[in-house]
Amino acid sequence: MKPRLHHLWLLTPFVLFLGALPLVNRVDPVVLGLPFLFVWLLGATVLTPLAVWLTWRGDRRAAEDARGHRA
Repeated sequence: MKPRLHHLWLLTPFVLFLGALPLVNRVDPVVLGLPFLFVWLLGATVLTPLAVWLTWRGDRRAAEDARGHRA
């Protein structure tokens, strides 16, 4: 079985939401009038669908390669 490195994209939400939380748990600095933690979580929420889409795209390409449709 080939390693599917594109699945590592799914670690992105975990790292952004849980892994980095102790590092960004601050009220200051304020970004656009919002506490930094809120801005961080908002950014992580926006980036999560991107990580899932990149994983899906990698799975689709791997399936096409397995069937021999891609060069």
